[in-house]
Amino acid sequence: MKLVYRILLHLLWVLTLLLAGWAALFYFTLIDEVNDEVDDALEARAEVIVKRVLAGRELPETSADGNTGYYLHEVSAEYAEGWAHERYTDEEIYIPERDDEEPARVLRQTFRDASGRWYELTVMTPSIEKEDLLEAIFYGILYLYLFLLLSVLLVTVVVVNRMMRPLYALLRWLDDYRIGRPNAPLVVETSVTEFRRLNDAAVRSAQRAESSFERQKQFIGNASHEMQTPLAVCRNRLEMLVDDPQQLSEEQLGEIAKVQHTLDYLVRLNRTLLLLSKIDNGQFPEVEEVDLGGLTRRTGEDLEEIYAYRGMRFVMEEQAPLRVRMNPSLAGSLVGNLIKNAFVHGAEGGEVRVRISARRFEVENSADAGPLDAAHIFDRFYQGTKKKGSTGLGLAIVDAVCRLYGLRIRYDFRQGLHCFTVDFPA
Repeated sequence: MKLVYRILLHLLWVLTLLLAGWAALFYFTLIDEVNDEVDDALEARAEVIVKRVLAGRELPETSADGNTGYYLHEVSAEYAEGWAHERYTDEEIYIPERDDEEPARVLRQTFRDASGRWYELTVMTPSIEKEDLLEAIFYGILYLYLFLLLSVLLVTVVVVNRMMRPLYALLRWLDDYRIGRPNAPLVVETSVTEFRRLNDAAVRSAQRAESSFERQKQFIGNASHEMQTPLAVCRNRLEMLVDDPQQLSEEQLGEIAKVQHTLDYLVRLNRTLLLLSKIDNGQFPEVEEVDLGGLTRRTGEDLEEIYAYRGMRFVMEEQAPLRVRMNPSLAGSLVGNLIKNAFVHGAEGGEVRVRISARRFEVENSADAGPLDAAHIFDRFYQGTKKKGSTGLGLAIVDAVCRLYGLRIRYDFRQGLHCFTVDFPA
């Protein structure tokens, strides 16, 4: 989840709780204030009536309305002592003229006259519809909440996006950054201390990565080249021993042949690892238009002659020309390793078939076993079945070339055939 959305989500539930609490407090405060004002008026009116009763004066006329006016009647001493002398209540008073009930605020007060008789005075006055008030407050708060929410969210989005521009610029720079290649400098103008420290840390980390990359690249290149010399010396000395067979027995010559074979494998392995390192390091910047059809035809015919002892046939189907812009050496590695892999790991007497279309390169070979492990087939040194002369790096080179040029390669096993497909972007 993006940072701005997380901020908005937290603001949403915080504002909901705050506004709900404020609405409840506002409602009860308003009702309490209204009741206080009404109660003061009822108390003043009741005081006038009680004074007139105690003085024996004429009482004021009561209103004809059902929810306003007063009632006075004598009660027993037990009744008066069982209740508080003043009680305020909210009631629904039935009005015969309207055949309906109306809300009223009611004061019931008991008092005793000079002769010791007890009276209960009931004074009423119209009151507000609290349910209607609650509904009005609810919708008012709801509209206010929606307005405040949209306003706060809009302001937050604008402010956060403006404040987070340096971070977004840094993220774009990190996404575009490629080790070992020319990269644009990080230029982010910001007055926020944390963002400046983050930018400095990113630049220092990139510099350390570049330094480590250069040291690694130099080490791999130097080690590979240094290994070539002693390997070549060993091969030459062994060849010199083989040239004078009179001093060696047949058993010794056989052992020397095995050592030569191992040295040849080491030489191939060393060259292949150096090629992989160069591909990963992006050391093939030159590109030109390459005709994969012609390259495939020449490679397939050469390999068919080399592996003629296995009785395998090479078939090429060129449905449409396939010309791509890439490094010619890497194009040769891509095509050569796929076709060679098909010859080496295909069934004897089988067929290697290459299909070329406008945007697809497909290699099929008959299988002498079941499907390969598609999850590890492109891992380095992975071999489903160990084959003589194979380094286990051919498909790793293919995968490295595809990643370098953004190509999509996949493996399928269908109808007893191993199938490798490379899709080229339009």
